[in-house]
Amino acid sequence: MTHPYFEKARLPRVLAHRGLVTAAGEDSGVWENSAAAFAAAHAAGAEYIETDCRVTADGDVVLFHDQTLTRLTGDDRAVSSVSTGELREIFADHGGLLTVAEALASFPGMRFNIDVKTDAAARPLGTAVADHVRRVLVTSFSDARRRAAVAAVLQAGAEMRPATSGGSSTIAALRALSAARLSPARVLRDIDAVQIPERQRGLRIMTPALVRAARRHDVEVHVWTVNDADDMRRIIAAGAHGIVSDRADLALATLA
Repeated sequence: MTHPYFEKARLPRVLAHRGLVTAAGEDSGVWENSAAAFAAAHAAGAEYIETDCRVTADGDVVLFHDQTLTRLTGDDRAVSSVSTGELREIFADHGGLLTVAEALASFPGMRFNIDVKTDAAARPLGTAVADHVRRVLVTSFSDARRRAAVAAVLQAGAEMRPATSGGSSTIAALRALSAARLSPARVLRDIDAVQIPERQRGLRIMTPALVRAARRHDVEVHVWTVNDADDMRRIIAAGAHGIVSDRADLALATLA
């Protein structure tokens, strides 16, 4: 059965990778995973935002990709050691910090793909997501962490589980089983999507066999991170249901 997360949304799917930072946004100092980047994705017509969550020193679940502030600010502190208030000040001139709860409230028409980056984020994420499960997909490279986050959502009183995409072990098993022409039904139980790179470390991840197996079990295939128009067309033509892109504006125009 198709999860409501995918219902009444365009195919191919375009997931705006950490929002959308346009050329004008870059000139203004807008950062990824900021309120301004999400607003730009919304303005471009994106229905899905791919984002990441971590926990601050105050226990708030904020939308931030890296373990530390180094790449964005030159500050080597871990996000988990910085207070929410200080992080808001840091983001103030760069598009605005969002917690998960704030993002869901501020963009009620958007569907969110949330990558849980740390074990500490799983339980508080459940509380934030429980009332929004029809428009949230929970994922993680760690299948154990993904399952913990989904369980936390249900424990918080959600009407149903959120959508979820398989972690690294699920994807590895799907690739191996599909290559051997064995059924991945058990591996894909309660999985709504697999989100994969086309290739990784010289290994082709998106194989025709994997795509066929996923489709047979009503599991969507999303490929990351695709920013070239020709690649977008080729990947969708090869059977993917959607792409994750830094250029959601270009992807929407290309795949319209």
